[in-house]
Amino acid sequence: MTVTDPETIAGLDDEETELRRRRWARDRELRAPRSPQHLSTADFLTLGNAVCGFLAIYSITTGVLVPHITNPDAAPDRHSAATAVVLLLIGSMCDLFDGLVARKLRSSALGAELDNLADLISFGIAPAYFVAVWGMVSPGSDSRLSALIALTVLLSVVLRLARFSAVKMRPGVFQGMPCPMGAMTVIAIVLLDPPFLPGLLAIAGTAYLMMSRIEYPKPQGLLATATLCWIVVSIGCLAAWATGLPGGDTLLHIGAFAQIALAAMAPLLVIRRKVGQKVGDVRARRAESRLGCDGEL
Repeated sequence: MTVTDPETIAGLDDEETELRRRRWARDRELRAPRSPQHLSTADFLTLGNAVCGFLAIYSITTGVLVPHITNPDAAPDRHSAATAVVLLLIGSMCDLFDGLVARKLRSSALGAELDNLADLISFGIAPAYFVAVWGMVSPGSDSRLSALIALTVLLSVVLRLARFSAVKMRPGVFQGMPCPMGAMTVIAIVLLDPPFLPGLLAIAGTAYLMMSRIEYPKPQGLLATATLCWIVVSIGCLAAWATGLPGGDTLLHIGAFAQIALAAMAPLLVIRRKVGQKVGDVRARRAESRLGCDGEL
């Protein structure tokens, strides 16, 4: 829409001039919010997501990477690693709620842009950083190869977010694995600390699923509730592991394996549903053709 500056409409009659001035002021306000007063509740949740992503990177740097650089024989600090993952889980909760709040309440003009930038920090840069640090501190690893896979994770999130902004999707679905789910799957693989090359292949597969065109349902209604419950359970598993409670290691492994299994099963279920729909369509067409032949006879 063309926005006309008030200086160019001085020659119009007073009533039309006043109407144009109001439209110009309204459009300028919508296009360029200038202070936090223009942010909605959903936007503050989105900013919380970005803050959690930054703090997760800070925690993994100060608690894992820096101690390893100063003393290569030192074990990674569980508390720092768990804190970083919990922060990203809280960021996932913020990302879940900002969409729900935006649908219920009025969102600002900055909402979509803020959401993409926050997702890039928490679900793109942070998990990629986890992979890179894992390649530096894990015995028998290759930091250059892990950096390459970390870059793959980051670029997959960038491409997915760009496609989400540019391409109109069917209502109720995402195209490609959602970034929070992909990020948590990558981090689950890192927490399990598998053999280096199989772990990198699993991470690369997760990055591919984020860039794929497989349709995933949006977390709405019961699915949103289930997602929230799963986040809370994951935080509990991490807390038990970080504090050294009996069975904490087992809980961490169960939670990580469950996250990976969920990520692996989701595309298979989607593909199975699509194949079932196509088979049903073929059968329906065959039935119609048979009815047509019987009618001619």
